[in-house]
Order: sequence, then structure tokens, then C-alpha cells
Amino acid sequence: MKPRCVVEVEVNALKLANTFKTLTKKEISDSTITTFIGYFEDAFLVSKAKKFSIKGKKYISSPFKIYFEDMGVRNARLNFRQIEETHIMENILYNELRYRGFLVDVGEVNINEKTERIDANGKNIYAQKQLEVDFIANSGNQKFYIQSALGMDSAEKELQEKKSLYNIGDSFKKIVITKNNLKSSVDEKGVVTVDLFDFLLNFDF
Repeated sequence: MKPRCVVEVEVNALKLANTFKTLTKKEISDSTITTFIGYFEDAFLVSKAKKFSIKGKKYISSPFKIYFEDMGVRNARLNFRQIEETHIMENILYNELRYRGFLVDVGEVNINEKTERIDANGKNIYAQKQLEVDFIANSGNQKFYIQSALGMDSAEKELQEKKSLYNIGDSFKKIVITKNNLKSSVDEKGVVTVDLFDFLLNFDF
């Protein structure tokens, strides 16, 4: 069985090992999978982005994400199947940030969100929820939080894409990059929306 090959993948080596065991009835250890991912990195086929807890200010060992170093090689290898525009755009942005000299991590923001449940005292019950920030880009004293959003065609979708950025407590620049052909704008909470092609053609963002 050939594993499904998408553009960016959230990877947990132990879960992958269990999936191989279930689907192929063959044993493969999570350490072997980790070793092979290292080989692919050394061959410049893929790049690994670590997950960083923004509020906890620490790296999370697993899961992490994998991006392809060369989209042309990836697409040719798959005979131009699996052209998921959302994933491709995210991979292109990851590579572009690295070309510009940024160290790039995947961000995680933990929030307490009110549920519809009520406790015995009649108070709302809150549940912890993890929100993802697609990229944390660092270079020297520069830091940007970036969301990749193929489209934001409704207020609900816009809030979904910006929610993680709204819940970051620091003052570093927060950007949503979208392919809506929208003019650059800044909302009332300071989040910048930039068109994909404007971002790719303009180094001063």
C-alpha cells in the first residue's frame, strides 16, 4: 500500500506506525518512521516544521508538519493528481517565507471557550480548545503570525481564519494571506489581510 501523499501533513510517528499496522498488517516502529523522515529531510525532499505553543512559549515535540521542498517534483511524482489548492497554497507560502530567510514554525494557541453546557450552580462550562496558527515566521527581531486562507467569502469564514490570531496576546504583526483578490486591509483588531499575489510579489509586507 502506498501512503497518501498530500502537500502538508500533520505527522505523529506513533500514529503512523499504528496506521501501517492496521492497513498493511506489517510492523514498523515509530522510530523507523522518524528515521526515514530524517532521510527525506537530508535529501531536501521535505522540510519539517515544529509546533510551538504560543502562550506556553515552548516547542511541542509531536505532532509536527511536513512540507515539500519542491512542488514541481511533488506534482510530477504524483502525475499531477491530488492538486488540493488549499494545501498547495500553504506549502508555497511556507517555502516563500523560508526563501526570505525566516525560521518557520507552526503555532498553537490554547483558549477556554464557553460551551452550551451548564454546571450544577447554573454557570457556563468552559472547555479548552486548541487553535492553529499556520506559521510563526522569525528573523532576528522580526516576528509575524500568518494564516493561509484560500478564500474568505463570508463573515463566518473570516472569523474562523482570524480566531487564532485574535487570541494571541502579543503585539507582533498578524497577517491573513488569501486568494480573494482583495485589497490589503487592516481590521479593527489590527489583523492585516493581504492578497496572495501581492504578498509573493512584495517583500515589504
